[in-house]
Amino acid sequence: MEILFYRYNSICEPDILQVFTNFGITVHTEELEMHNKRATPRECAEKVSGWILRRPLAFVFSINFFPAVSYTCEKLKVPYVCWSVDSPVPELFSNALKNTYNRIFLFDRAQYRLFSPINPKCIFHLPLATNVKQWEKIILDMTEEDYGAYGADVSFIGSLYTEKSKYDGLTLSDHTRGFVDGMIEAQLKVYGCNFIPESLTEEVIREISEADSAFYKSEDAYADMSRYLVAHQYIGMKLAAVERERTLNRLARHFHVTLHTRSDVSRLPKVHCKGGVSTLTEMPKVFQASKINLNMTMRPIETGLSLRVWDILGCGGFLLTNYQAEIPDYFVIGRDLETYESMEELEEKVRYYLSHDEERVEIAINGYETVAKYHTYEIRLAQMLKKLTEAMK
Repeated sequence: MEILFYRYNSICEPDILQVFTNFGITVHTEELEMHNKRATPRECAEKVSGWILRRPLAFVFSINFFPAVSYTCEKLKVPYVCWSVDSPVPELFSNALKNTYNRIFLFDRAQYRLFSPINPKCIFHLPLATNVKQWEKIILDMTEEDYGAYGADVSFIGSLYTEKSKYDGLTLSDHTRGFVDGMIEAQLKVYGCNFIPESLTEEVIREISEADSAFYKSEDAYADMSRYLVAHQYIGMKLAAVERERTLNRLARHFHVTLHTRSDVSRLPKVHCKGGVSTLTEMPKVFQASKINLNMTMRPIETGLSLRVWDILGCGGFLLTNYQAEIPDYFVIGRDLETYESMEELEEKVRYYLSHDEERVEIAINGYETVAKYHTYEIRLAQMLKKLTEAMK
């Protein structure tokens, strides 16, 4: 079997490419968008069609959805398989989503419920996974010096979203600012449910969309995506920035908190801030060496589990994460990982697990074993290929 992997440099891509290869699949790669982020849909279509016409491809694969790839595959009658690993993804509003040769896998069940009615026979739910074998190689070679250098009582790796939030730069009325501020404060108190999209008024949506000259627009959309974009790309990103800053500052008043990020850390005076870490070589050491690894899921990921969740557990780290509706589908809370649903509960659990080493280590081991048994890329891609086979009958 031969496939084409249309790449754009997602951190998931090398793991998935290796698993496909291990399955005995011949993988060709098209790297246009790895080297040219401004590549046009026409350039994409020319590259993909060239591969399809030259090789007997079973399907074309990509991480996240590329409408130009979908249209090309539809025209040439070759299945297009993609696995969405991000949220929000405005490209999912393209009319290309309706194409019959699509086989689209979405990691977030709420995202799946939103988009699957558009093409119910061609859209599926598939959670993310991790590369346990790769992390094992690094962790087994860790030295005492590594544990000292990368260890922490409480650690967090990730963006603060201050540099990604477009909301702060908009010129808005006091009414809209007040409305959005109120929604953010209310949403910060609720975990496991994102009520912002339904709470937005048409007036607020219009004002925010008109305030940004670069607001995402597409002539190819099958529906108005303004509510989706305002809720997730503008307010959702702002909420993530507020939540991460407040959470880290609050914990740092009582505990030793280490942050690994490339974001501006000037508003985190008591947090021990370090720069970013290499995903492939340093990140697993932090996850393994830290007593508590914190996860704060950005609200545009409404029910699903971010890649950080799987990677922390895959590295044998203890995970304390905000509650997400899909967690009980894959893990037992209190056995494989721990969750919180309020700042008070977060503080309480940090204090508890920092003083109960044996329980913390046991939970970390259980989480690792669960991921290694059920949630590797080998297992997930086998599930994907099985679903593809069933869908093509």
